Amino acid sequence: MKKITVNKFLIKSKSRGNIFIPIFVTLLAVIGTVFIYSASCYSAKATYGDAFYFVKKQVIGILLGIVAMIFTGTMDYNKIKKLKIPVCVLAPVLLALVFIPNIGVENYGAKRWIGIGPITIQPSEFAKFALIVFSACYISKNPEKIKNFVGILPILLYGGLLCVLIILEPNMSITVCVGLLMISMLFAGGMRFKHFAILLIPAILLGVFLILLEPYRLNRLSAFLNPWASPKGEGYQLLQSLYALGSGGWFGVGLFNSRQKYAFLPFSESDFILSIIGEEIGFVGLIFFFALLIFIIFCGIKTASRAKDIFGFILATGITLIFGIQVIVNALVVTGSIPPTGLPLPLVSSGNTSIVIFMAEMGILYSISKPKN
Repeated sequence: MKKITVNKFLIKSKSRGNIFIPIFVTLLAVIGTVFIYSASCYSAKATYGDAFYFVKKQVIGILLGIVAMIFTGTMDYNKIKKLKIPVCVLAPVLLALVFIPNIGVENYGAKRWIGIGPITIQPSEFAKFALIVFSACYISKNPEKIKNFVGILPILLYGGLLCVLIILEPNMSITVCVGLLMISMLFAGGMRFKHFAILLIPAILLGVFLILLEPYRLNRLSAFLNPWASPKGEGYQLLQSLYALGSGGWFGVGLFNSRQKYAFLPFSESDFILSIIGEEIGFVGLIFFFALLIFIIFCGIKTASRAKDIFGFILATGITLIFGIQVIVNALVVTGSIPPTGLPLPLVSSGNTSIVIFMAEMGILYSISKPKN
């Protein structure tokens, strides 16, 4: 009887996917919520009269995200193929809706959200997922097409459409993210290096043009090169971020003891939450924090490498890539390694659309990691 029970347990364990994915994703989201409270309690109290304003919103996002992760994690990921058309059509439609009066919500001079009563949705987060689905479906249908330039055009055209709609908001950081995701997935699918070289030059020229097109982007670039030239202007946010990280030293000033959160560092609960984390837990704490992020990326790479089919491989690769790209870009921004840009730290920064989409994607990753029956 005991032997039968053990065998049943082993069979059940083997039928599961990489259980570390949902566990560590949820853990990261909970850790993020703790730091969101620390980073936002002062500003939330001063602005909204409630120190837990951002925390309450994040908890709702996490709960919705967990439901989404359970749903996508328990379904067969191949069913996503049937959703290709509605997902890929809905993404540009939602991006276009932000420009319609009384539907699009403008904040800080940018229209990046759709307002539905008290709820706001950021379509660019969904657009990244749509690009992953489109690329995975297209590449898996005929992998040989990616090896010639004409074959990669559908992905370039769809990704280009999303990029155009996102840059019009304007949102250059997400545009760059989508562009990097698109090229990386083409590489994963088998695109030749010479085709990459052909795309590289116009991509660089387009980036320069977009920077020159808007004066504020030039100002940000100037602030990145010498933030001390405008310590109260464009260089202010970067300097405050560096002050936070520098104050953290080796072991940090202690949880909830950040000084930069007292209206010194803008967007401390979202794009620059990593600065507050570094200030409170220090360099040693950041090593453990990044170990958690890297472990999730490792799980994604492992899942992609062991995928049962090309569709699963490209899907897992895309999900892992967008998570990794945003982690790297966010870390480079807050440390002053690249020009400042608004990009949240996935599963950590405040933002419900981002966390629900990422947790749903991680559920898909878990589904892919399940062994073949």
